[in-house]
Amino acid sequence: MHTRYIFVTGGVVSSLGKGIISASLGKLLQARGYRITIQKYDPYINIDPGTLNPYEHGECYVTIDGQETDLDLGHYERFTGIQTTRANNVTTGRIYQNVMERERRGGYLGRTIQVIPHITDEIKRNMKALGDTGKYDFIITEIGGTIGDIESLPFLEAIRQLRWELQQDAVCIHLTYVPFIAAAGELKTKPTQHSVNNLQSLGIQPDILVLRAEHELPRPLMDKVSSFCNVAKDCVVQSPDLPSIYEVPVKMQEQGLDTAVLRKFGINPNDTHADLGPWLTFLGKRKNAERTLRIGLVGKYDLQDAYISIHEALSHAAAYHDCRAAFTFINSEHLTPRNVAQQISQCDGIIICPGFGTRGIEGKILAAQYCREHNVPTFGICLGMQIMVIEFARNVLHLPDANSREMDENTPNNVIDIMEEQKHITNMGGTMRLGGYECQLVKDSKLYQAYGEDKIVERHRHRYEFNNDFRHDFEATGMRCVGFNPQNGLVEAVEVPANDWYVGVQYHPEYSSTVLRPHALFMSFIDEIVRR
Repeated sequence: MHTRYIFVTGGVVSSLGKGIISASLGKLLQARGYRITIQKYDPYINIDPGTLNPYEHGECYVTIDGQETDLDLGHYERFTGIQTTRANNVTTGRIYQNVMERERRGGYLGRTIQVIPHITDEIKRNMKALGDTGKYDFIITEIGGTIGDIESLPFLEAIRQLRWELQQDAVCIHLTYVPFIAAAGELKTKPTQHSVNNLQSLGIQPDILVLRAEHELPRPLMDKVSSFCNVAKDCVVQSPDLPSIYEVPVKMQEQGLDTAVLRKFGINPNDTHADLGPWLTFLGKRKNAERTLRIGLVGKYDLQDAYISIHEALSHAAAYHDCRAAFTFINSEHLTPRNVAQQISQCDGIIICPGFGTRGIEGKILAAQYCREHNVPTFGICLGMQIMVIEFARNVLHLPDANSREMDENTPNNVIDIMEEQKHITNMGGTMRLGGYECQLVKDSKLYQAYGEDKIVERHRHRYEFNNDFRHDFEATGMRCVGFNPQNGLVEAVEVPANDWYVGVQYHPEYSSTVLRPHALFMSFIDEIVRR
């Protein structure tokens, strides 16, 4: 079977959930036995999301090959279990960078460089690159932004051209919003009509419409949309608000989204069946969970998307323990010796979150101290592990000025130091230690018990490391180094054996947790909480 392409665009407003729809469709096609991958094209001029503030763009997700990407790639991986790479997330900035670098090398033989055809050709080349590998039956391409945005126009022109070139091997899905006007007590389709008209004016006729709404949509309204937008009735589906994003694939299956897509490609949907058995088992566990676990996230970014992969990894693990995870954000900027006990004691377990910069650091150190001294199940991730190390140095090694070079360049007790290969880097974008690296685990450790093996590969995103000059002092006083990079001896994990579960890791295990394969460390963390 040759590769077919599905393009997903959005209209009316942003944040409708194109990524969730793309991931859900990918899951349904995958459940039918097809080989799929999903890619995201973002219209902003940044080369990648790596230098973007979480308040601007939410979490920065990291692929196994070390690319800093949009957070939607996390949804793609969690839903489908695929591993995405650099090729799965492309920005306008990267497209222009590629074109300009080629122009500087003389690749265009002196021709004038224009949006059409040079920029659109580069977009098309990237869109087809994964298909050219021959590994996939379907490639789903999500276009960021909203129809009508100026910056999206080159991507839409590229799609228009590709639809002509690919003929029956391309399908366009358009996701729009149907608002409910409370004062009138009515659902309104006019925004959807305008959005589709805008898309049509660019030369793209959507094959399938997905209507987002807070309420169930009546069939007559959907038929009206079908008539006014020139889309077949069985190709207009609705996506109402649901209690969980993980219910969306089931809703889309009920609505016939996957069968509509296959019919558009000339494939008989009755030839295959989407088996969602394990997925439904997961949903059943979530729905029937009787116990709620209170998890505190100690961090400085008070917004939902900043720690979304951690949220989801904890939710996965909790479900497989027949529990649900309820999250409490604990703003580390506001933690003091007077309120830390009240903030932490209301939680069953604590995550000391990753991040960068000095803001909120002292509050995180207070939280780590309270958790260690009161035997609270505690999981430090990336900067969270470094915080555990700093706290232990200050209060157990009696080095009150212990710190990270990131927070204090002049600290005499730099228990966390900048990595040697990072010392002469000046460009901030894409230059950290990124992607999958091996880690050798000590066998009589919590980590080894969790993973069940002594060699693992996990994803990283950091510039600073545990300073091995202090390792003997830490291990002599009760903090063990239990994970190491086999190539350079970098400490990847620490734990305090005197506590029931006090573990810090330099890497990001949350990136590897999926619905059907929850991550071993999060499972171990939740297991400790449930056992109490």
